[in-house]
Amino acid sequence: MGRLTEIFARFGRDEGGATAIEYALIASLIAVAISSTVYTLGGTVMVDLFQRIADAMTG
Repeated sequence: MGRLTEIFARFGRDEGGATAIEYALIASLIAVAISSTVYTLGGTVMVDLFQRIADAMTG
């Protein structure tokens, strides 16, 4: 039983998984922020932006 208790104690002290979950949460929040910003700006602003870029590239 002592070995099993040691394994669980070591597992409880390991914070590597928690760090990975925190990074995943941060990345998902950034993705939601970007998605909502693009959605809020709507089609016309984005279409105008890409059209200006295309016009500048073609001269």
